[in-house]
Amino acid sequence: MDRDDWSIQEIARLAGTTSRTLRHYDAIGLLAPSRVAPNGYRHYDQDGLVRLQRILLLRELGLGLPQIGDVLSRERESEASALDTHLACLREEQRRLTRQIASVEATIEALRKGEQIMAENMFDGFDHTRYQEEVTERWGEKAYADGDRWWRGLSDDEKADWQQRVADLNRDWAAAAESGVDPASDAAQALAARHIAWLESVPGTPPAAAEYVLGLAEMYVADPRFGANYATSDGGSRGAEFVRAALRVHMGADR
Repeated sequence: MDRDDWSIQEIARLAGTTSRTLRHYDAIGLLAPSRVAPNGYRHYDQDGLVRLQRILLLRELGLGLPQIGDVLSRERESEASALDTHLACLREEQRRLTRQIASVEATIEALRKGEQIMAENMFDGFDHTRYQEEVTERWGEKAYADGDRWWRGLSDDEKADWQQRVADLNRDWAAAAESGVDPASDAAQALAARHIAWLESVPGTPPAAAEYVLGLAEMYVADPRFGANYATSDGGSRGAEFVRAALRVHMGADR
């Protein structure tokens, strides 16, 4: 039988969450019930279920509740169109994980049988080329080709060193945001200089001109995949917003 109304207990059970969490979402303006029964119980309609699904999907992407509220309030597309975008991301991640699983299973089987490991198949699903289309769209085919050639030309040690450099930079950004330091302070501006030097170290990236850097800074806040790199302990967008503010100061955008 079709339904158009679910109690808070039913929704909590179906979504694998708690009534307390749903009440919190209501308290912060993220998910209001469609009605409140005379006994005080919250009830949700189909629109509420769709909105809750979107909230949970955004949580899976690493967004904090304040950032989720901002994303949902700024969207102008329909719920179905927004879910299309989510679905495309989930399917891409599913394909990548399927490749990773098959790769690891093959390695385990070879190890247990004492067979030769096929090195060319061991890292399927782990490569960075899943961003090829996005990089090409933003900066052109040459930018992707140059960056890809540079990355593949690095030794394993060089790749590990570069990844550690990125991890250290992201950690220091998050720590600075947590400390409450001013984005215009010497400490924050030193991080901004490191960030730009890091950007310029990758062949194929555009010169670190103001338009490019400021565009990236906005993307760190708008795109949860990038914003997650600077996540603070509260899980919100504070870290990415701090990076954006510091880069804007560094590039003279707020003068």
